[in-house]
Amino acid sequence: MPKLKTNRSAAKRLRFTKSGKIKKRSANRGHILGKMSRKTKRKLRQSSYLSGADAKKMRRLLPYG
Repeated sequence: MPKLKTNRSAAKRLRFTKSGKIKKRSANRGHILGKMSRKTKRKLRQSSYLSGADAKKMRRLLPYG
């Protein structure tokens, strides 16, 4: 069976944890941050995990994760 190709854009954005969850960076952190409150920006610093349904789709893009 041939090797599977990893989707490079997904590989740059997502990481696997030791327990097998998929970790992602919070959205809305690029620009136009002046209108956000301090509290909102502080909460966006933390990374989060993909939901089960989304993780299932992403595993197809990251076969060797």
